[in-house]
Amino acid sequence: MELINIEDKSAINDFYSSFYRYMTSLYDYRREIVLLCIGTDRSTGDSLGPLIGHKLNSLLKGKAHVFGTLEEPLHAKNIQEVLKYIDLNFGHPFSIAIDACLGSLKHVGHISIGKGPIKPGAGVSKDLPPVGDMFVTGIVNISGFMEYMVLQNTRLRTVMKMADIISIGIFKAISKIYEQNRVRA
Repeated sequence: MELINIEDKSAINDFYSSFYRYMTSLYDYRREIVLLCIGTDRSTGDSLGPLIGHKLNSLLKGKAHVFGTLEEPLHAKNIQEVLKYIDLNFGHPFSIAIDACLGSLKHVGHISIGKGPIKPGAGVSKDLPPVGDMFVTGIVNISGFMEYMVLQNTRLRTVMKMADIISIGIFKAISKIYEQNRVRA
């Protein structure tokens, strides 16, 4: 797992490089790409996924399938249904789970990228299935006490800056991988 501080001047490039490195090591170009942008627009701290989905939905048309936008969020109440839909329509896609999370004070404002699934909703005691072949999480605030209240009182600036960095990095990486794979096909 890698951590990127959103306040570093090189945050966009650091995120892009790490995301691209992880994705190229895990992704088989014959699989469809699915982005699972988890969260809700009803809570500032939990809006990271839908904001990213909103930014990437039109940019990645034909290159990846985006689930979870401001218009149609992907959250605890519909994730099982959406995962069933994906399973029926895309077989075994390469899925990237994107979600906000809570963490230690020293990691607030960091983006983590890693291999394997995440367990969405774990920070607020939701029991949801693990999702993703790889993950991107934004540590938006501190954990440990009154998590719902903490998410409600998260700074929008932090969430927006993370959403911009992650969206730009994912767009650049998937576009590059898409072009490379078109040459292979």
